[in-house]
Amino acid sequence: MQPRNMSMSGVVDLAAVKAAGEAKQKAEEARARAARQQGGAGGAGAEGVAGAAPVSLVIDVEEADFEQEVLQRSAEVPVVIDFWAEWCGPCKQLGPLLERLAHEYAGRFLLAKIDVDRNQALFQQFGVQGIPAVFAVVAGQALPLFQGAAPEQQVREVLDQLVQVAEQRFGITGISVEGGEDAGRAPAAPVVPEDPALAAAHSALDAGDLGGAVQAYRNVLADDPANTEAKLGLAQAELLQRVQGLDAARVRKEAAEAPADARAQLRAADLDLAGGHVEDAFGRLVETVRRTAGDDREAARVRLLELFEVVGHEDPRVVAARGALARVLF
Repeated sequence: MQPRNMSMSGVVDLAAVKAAGEAKQKAEEARARAARQQGGAGGAGAEGVAGAAPVSLVIDVEEADFEQEVLQRSAEVPVVIDFWAEWCGPCKQLGPLLERLAHEYAGRFLLAKIDVDRNQALFQQFGVQGIPAVFAVVAGQALPLFQGAAPEQQVREVLDQLVQVAEQRFGITGISVEGGEDAGRAPAAPVVPEDPALAAAHSALDAGDLGGAVQAYRNVLADDPANTEAKLGLAQAELLQRVQGLDAARVRKEAAEAPADARAQLRAADLDLAGGHVEDAFGRLVETVRRTAGDDREAARVRLLELFEVVGHEDPRVVAARGALARVLF
């Protein structure tokens, strides 16, 4: 399974990004301030040191604290960003791996987890095309790393390269973690071997082989109809198949001009969801169910249920949309 866009050469132009020389100078100033603060704490005696807060190597980041938690911290330590969502099957493979490696690397990088459903502005600013997507920010500069659930060995290679670039180009060597690589680390969860058929389906989806992924997920469900992860993967693959090759501007124009055209609304709802606009997609389809009758109404209802599978039935937006659907149906 080859991760896509695995590169250390690209740079995203953030508002806070400066020239490399200026970034390096700021990194040096930040380290100097940290050293002075540590010196002051040391002068307060052992009790002051013992009371210091432990370093969090994995943090959840929102739009409101992105500048402080990511941009400012990146002057001292590379910050790896994991764009994820609760409904994303491959994210559930990659996320725990990145968290484990963050503790293993013991302060050579921090992991910032960003829920794309809650942080659409960041999702769009970074130009994320699909999730999981992994970036790094070093001295204010954002580097695209890879997209998709990559194998551990390839993830390690990218992280090693990131650490090397941070040190050689910016003089950033990370932060020290008291107690070594296991400091603050949660007990490891038992490893459960993955079903080979399900792994093959995930691999096909990550590689962009949507037809192969659809068939592979269907094969899993033929043997295990209750497999929740396969249901989610199938719904994702089928959604990506439907939006592949669509002219977004044309689809949205047709939907705006023909509110009662069920097919136009279904296409637009697919684009809404694929772009992360979950509530817009649900609202559009509920309204289509209300406006239409017969086969068109049934098609809109079924598509809405399919999109519920993509997001996950426990998601509060699904719960709300399910209630809205019931109201227009009954």
